[in-house]
Amino acid sequence: MSGHDHLSLCLCDLIRLMWSLVLPCVYLCLVLSALLLLLVLGVRAWLQMKRKARLVQDPSPTVAFFHPYCNAGGGGERVLWCALRALQNRYPDVSFVVYTGDQDVTGEQILEGARRRFNVRLPRPVRFVFLKHRLLVEDRLYPHFTLLGQSVGSICLGWEAITEFVPDVYIDSMGYAFTLPVFRFLGGCSVASYVHYPTISTDMLAVVRERNPRHVTLSIYVLYYYISSNPFLSAIKVVDVVMVNSTWTLRHILALWRAPNRTSVVYPPCDVQAFLSIPLEEEQADDKKCHSVVSVGQFRPEKDHLLQIRAFKKLLDRKGQGPGGREGVKLVLIGGCRNQEDEERVLMLRGLCQELGVADRVEFKLNISFEELKKELAQATIGLHTMWNEHFGIGVVECMAAGTVILAHKSGGPKLDIVVPHEGGQTGFLADDDDSYADAMERILSMAPTARLEVRRRARESVTRFSDQEFDASFLAAAEQLMGTLER
Repeated sequence: MSGHDHLSLCLCDLIRLMWSLVLPCVYLCLVLSALLLLLVLGVRAWLQMKRKARLVQDPSPTVAFFHPYCNAGGGGERVLWCALRALQNRYPDVSFVVYTGDQDVTGEQILEGARRRFNVRLPRPVRFVFLKHRLLVEDRLYPHFTLLGQSVGSICLGWEAITEFVPDVYIDSMGYAFTLPVFRFLGGCSVASYVHYPTISTDMLAVVRERNPRHVTLSIYVLYYYISSNPFLSAIKVVDVVMVNSTWTLRHILALWRAPNRTSVVYPPCDVQAFLSIPLEEEQADDKKCHSVVSVGQFRPEKDHLLQIRAFKKLLDRKGQGPGGREGVKLVLIGGCRNQEDEERVLMLRGLCQELGVADRVEFKLNISFEELKKELAQATIGLHTMWNEHFGIGVVECMAAGTVILAHKSGGPKLDIVVPHEGGQTGFLADDDDSYADAMERILSMAPTARLEVRRRARESVTRFSDQEFDASFLAAAEQLMGTLER
């Protein structure tokens, strides 16, 4: 027998073996699928029993918000507290729960922090469910495949949340989309999501198509791209209501989730009324002995404080050769620190200021009160924002409402929704790198006070559409169908 004949016999034997295994494999898949279905039904029945037991003790329906970092001081947290306030005012017979991982504080301290930071007071108390495993969604736990690890971690954290308390309506207000199927299919809840920033955007999917490993590992995007491109998977109704915070986010969510009938834009609540109390007056020639450039934003890497410091260094180098010099301008970085990682980032930024020789002209103000924030913005000439593809930009709106001349990144929400012409005139400036930021700051500082006043006035008039009242009306309208399920 030749070698060719022997190889053919071996291939035939292999094919017969594989064919003989097809039927057993089919049976095994069916058995495993049936067991999985029984497990899901069993878990769902158990969770339904927990809900019924709760309703026996307290018959009022319950809405739960999933916000593991609710004690942080960012714009996402302001959305949470304003949404709770609006729902409590509209639905007095409904109870509210917040799932949080902030175990180092009490519920009373969290509510006091919301009042102090955001000037938001709830009409009645809420219940806090303190989660023990928030570490599972922190990026430092996953040095590789970070998004994949956080997604799986969020499922585990969602499981902990639902086993602790089973609500009637579940709202993810922080962007953990993988918790939605847990509460919908296991908990039998009506579910909604307020999307601040899509974990996967069409910009990222373009990276997948181009095979360009930008920023993070590629494989997780391939998974998301497959899911979003699959007509069957995309058609599964996992979420009842989707709210997005900007035109930029809306475009990406519609491209990914393909649910236009259930998706609406609800601009985040910005306390513009509090900032409108700051007088908007024309500067006199001797009023601004030192111009203040103020940045408002948490000390997270995506806020790109590095860009702010580098651009400010270039501005100082230019002013050193002109009137006013270095003493004529300072940079004030205002923001909150969520954890030790953020605190270490502040130390790194301070070190950069020392290295560039600008430490004497840069101030850091951490976790300041709302009144201190108003005071800093009232004294500022320029409001500075540098985050690429910022989903919305509450800090940008606050700076404009306070009467600063805004200088924001030329992308995302600031470009599409906020720093746009009003009544045919300019409301601010946009830039996208060190040089363009330095150029814009130099241009703003060289403007005549009357010209700056016109920009400030138009900007302030334009941001009234982002007020708390507008948010309340839009949020309640979007949530009406969701809350209607509580009456069935």
